[in-house]
Amino acid sequence: MMTEKFIKNEQLNFIKKQIALIKDSQKKNVPPHVLTAVIDLAQAKILDLFPNAALEQQEMLDLSILKTDKEYDQYIRRLSDFLLPFPQITEQQLKKMFPKQKKLKLPDLANIDCSQLTYLSWNDLRSNKKFIVYELEGKLVGIECEFTPTSKKNLCSFCNCFGEVSYFSTVTKAKKPKNPDYYKAIGNLICADSSECNKKITNVEYLTTFLEDSLGV
Repeated sequence: MMTEKFIKNEQLNFIKKQIALIKDSQKKNVPPHVLTAVIDLAQAKILDLFPNAALEQQEMLDLSILKTDKEYDQYIRRLSDFLLPFPQITEQQLKKMFPKQKKLKLPDLANIDCSQLTYLSWNDLRSNKKFIVYELEGKLVGIECEFTPTSKKNLCSFCNCFGEVSYFSTVTKAKKPKNPDYYKAIGNLICADSSECNKKITNVEYLTTFLEDSLGV
């Protein structure tokens, strides 16, 4: 039996969302053909996330035989065993990522559940900075941003869910050859609580684009 971990946090969140849609349709007692269509669509979307899945993985992701809420919950629990954890990181590595920060406030790494993490983030309230660390093309990268809490709820740019957000901006590495003083800042609204964001994020397209732009990759 293959035991390789192959599911990322945001992919499991996406699968949970599909299961929630199926359960919701069941509760509403939609006609059987509609329910079948909802299940088929959810299955297709889930398999789309893993274009290179081995046969055993495809079988594991198969939800066509599931009927009850209990079976769906067991399915999620089983898939949770195959979660790829966020890469191990040390305080030393973090300090190297942010060399300009002489008094870098570090997160409490011992108390972070790396299995349910798409990106690592923490705030330094003293300097109004937010730090984000993410694995981009196999390499851990980090950026720092200025952040301003907002009192309004809004959509988060990363997880696309509605909730408490902070406004944060970062100066990108973008340069214009004729204007050495040129700089471009990117501003975003993102979840004030990054652990909540990590529970809801289902797609990393925006996050990776934002990091690539910020880092000038």
